[in-house]
Amino acid sequence: MNLKIKIALEKLNELEDKKGWLAGKSTINRLEYCPETILDQKTSRYHKIEPNFEAIEKSFVEFFLESYKKPPLSIILDMDVTDDQVHGNQEGAFFNSYYHGVCYAPLYIFCGHHLLVAKLRSSNVDPADGALDELQRIIGLIREKWSETHILVRGDSAYAREEIFYFCENQPLVDYVIAMGTNGVLKLRADDVIEKAKHEYEKKLAPITELMDSLFQKKEDLEEVKKLVPISTWYRSIRYKTEKSWSCQRRVVTKVCYGSDGLKMCHVVTSLPASKIPPSKLYTKKYCPRGEMENRIKEQQLDLLADRTSTQTFQSNQLRLWIHSWAYVLINAFRQHYLKKTSLAKATVGRIRLNLLKLGARIKISCRRIIIAIASACPYQDILSIANKRIKTIPNTG
Repeated sequence: MNLKIKIALEKLNELEDKKGWLAGKSTINRLEYCPETILDQKTSRYHKIEPNFEAIEKSFVEFFLESYKKPPLSIILDMDVTDDQVHGNQEGAFFNSYYHGVCYAPLYIFCGHHLLVAKLRSSNVDPADGALDELQRIIGLIREKWSETHILVRGDSAYAREEIFYFCENQPLVDYVIAMGTNGVLKLRADDVIEKAKHEYEKKLAPITELMDSLFQKKEDLEEVKKLVPISTWYRSIRYKTEKSWSCQRRVVTKVCYGSDGLKMCHVVTSLPASKIPPSKLYTKKYCPRGEMENRIKEQQLDLLADRTSTQTFQSNQLRLWIHSWAYVLINAFRQHYLKKTSLAKATVGRIRLNLLKLGARIKISCRRIIIAIASACPYQDILSIANKRIKTIPNTG
């Protein structure tokens, strides 16, 4: 592995020079973990390198900003929390009844495929804990470069908080679309829409019921057929204010679904005005695509093993999460820039890692050149060739 890294960094001419030596796994481990028994970390032989946590956090946003040649007209920031199950006595890990285990609850913020925040948190905190601080931090960094870009903040009902709404409303060119739970008032105010959805569903169901009654006698058969009738979906937009927690009235879009399973209601609260976007389009085009973020989290945790937070201290586990997060950032950049217009342009991180990175090869070093020989039967050799040519066009890569 050391040899491969030296080839990538063009350090082969320093093989005999101690200054050119690269850190091994044991040395890197000292970066991410320091025993609690060491009090003076600066003078300890076991802790000679110290991570700069603030710079690491900032680097994710900086890399995202540099990936654009010019500021985009608009971007969407997706927030979500997931579980990181642990199986030891890790600092800051607690039992969480929702996730049915002892775990961490890291906060992620993505912009499309770009990872901006990977914040490790204890699982006994509020799901929205730290979300406002992270939004303030990354939006501040974005505004330093992109002053005219519109930002839409998106999240599930865990982030339907007054402080997040208030912050977005008081920032120029910042809006939000965030889910919220239902209650008796919202259901009461949607009575007319519920009746319309119910009437529409029953109207579609009536001819099928008559036909089934004439053909079959078993009610069970009728119940199965009811599931085949399309659900009736209606949307409406209202101005709403909670009794205590909200400081002002806000727009709430309600989705009413009526089908074989009865009534289902969902709500989102937004700062986008009705004159700009109608209720149905806001829910389907602005809010629903938020689910795509779940795939990014799966890539991070399942494909790149970001859940290996198995060291003793909370701080070292946060650093491990960032190391795995940077692995995602690098592979995503590789996918975005060097695999475009290939069959792997939309491949998952796991597929790219398996098909392009985990390949057996023979490396031969001579005085003049380095030969990396991959099996001639490699099914992705054409894509490797394309990616290699594109990488060589980067300045100062050799």
